[in-house]
Amino acid sequence: MDRQLRYNSLMAILEGRTLAAELKEKQKERVDRLISRGIKPTLAITSTKDDAIIDTYVRLKKLYGDDIGVEVQIHRPHQTKLPELIKELNADKMVQGIIIQLPLANPSETDRMVNFIDPSKDVDGLGEKAEFEPATPLAIFWLLEFHKIDLKNKTILLIGRGKLVGAPLEKMLRKRDLKVIVIDKPTPELSRLAGESDVIISATGSPGILKSEMVHDGTAIVDAGLASEKGKLLGDADSELYNRDNISITPVRGGVGPLTICALMNNLIQAAEQQL
Repeated sequence: MDRQLRYNSLMAILEGRTLAAELKEKQKERVDRLISRGIKPTLAITSTKDDAIIDTYVRLKKLYGDDIGVEVQIHRPHQTKLPELIKELNADKMVQGIIIQLPLANPSETDRMVNFIDPSKDVDGLGEKAEFEPATPLAIFWLLEFHKIDLKNKTILLIGRGKLVGAPLEKMLRKRDLKVIVIDKPTPELSRLAGESDVIISATGSPGILKSEMVHDGTAIVDAGLASEKGKLLGDADSELYNRDNISITPVRGGVGPLTICALMNNLIQAAEQQL
């Protein structure tokens, strides 16, 4: 087994699979009730970039949808045709949720494109007026709550301000009046800030930027960054952190990931329930 996947048997692993399985069963029950009342929850996924990793994310959403009875439509338009497609999906009463699988072929248009989505169908929560909270940040809250990590009166360090995780998570943390310090990317201050923090959430996709010597005893670490090097999945947390028995940390696989699709589908089901 690769070193970064070895965990100290005494450390607290913040895994998300258990909660995701519990929520998935409840979601299937909610979908069954909707179907019995004539509503088939439907998610439209649009993807403009030909990329193996993106295709994997789309496939996982499709498989999850199949498991709980949600219809998942997959659209692969040229990016110039995306606004027209979104307009059609906005008007389609059979579609309750629309997402744009990021990154786009032309990422510079991301903000403009996500804001074409009807706020009541923006189940990824990325538009300025979206009625739903973004899936990955929501999944992080669920994960911490499940493991009984209270964020009140804690110093939270958020590393990264990306469109999918960092930026919306910062808004959600501040909306809850929590004490959060945010840095865009690794800086010379990272070591000091990490040492002063009770909870660290990292989402940069820069492998190993968070070192063991930066983190004090009792810290809870949520690693929401993911990168691939030579075929291996790596997080923002350095492998040495997994040798510690005095911290809590998400695993490289099975932490936030399983709950992200779960949160997305939860938003979709809620949108479908609102039709009733």
